[in-house]
Amino acid sequence: MSQTLANDEVNDRPLKPALLRGALGRCPACGEGKLFDGFLKVRDTCAHCGEDLHHQRADDGPAYLTILLVSHIGAPLLLAIYMMYRPSAMMMLVTFSIGAIVMSMLLLPRIKGAFVGFQWARRMHGFGDEHHDEAALTAR
Repeated sequence: MSQTLANDEVNDRPLKPALLRGALGRCPACGEGKLFDGFLKVRDTCAHCGEDLHHQRADDGPAYLTILLVSHIGAPLLLAIYMMYRPSAMMMLVTFSIGAIVMSMLLLPRIKGAFVGFQWARRMHGFGDEHHDEAALTAR
């Protein structure tokens, strides 16, 4: 019985909208307020709905996932470009370095936002406080 209640509490926040809102840099609760206060610094609270966001613990997860994605996209592309066009080593070094940096800069905030959205939806690390849930529901 208590296991069923615990599962219901965890599943009552929709995961997909929270992930999408976080990936778009918006508050996972209301989707209106900005999630970041800079490039990667998560705001302490949402300016729109007042949701506490300081609980997030994304840590190194977004960086590891970004490295994984960039390398898994870049390595086959590097091989394919080399096999098709045979560019010089310097040309490949410059273009793929710039490409990896640009792709990392584009992916990292989106992945971190999705991590924060996931933590909020699953009530991880203190996001389970109930007093902000009513404000988030009325803001929708």
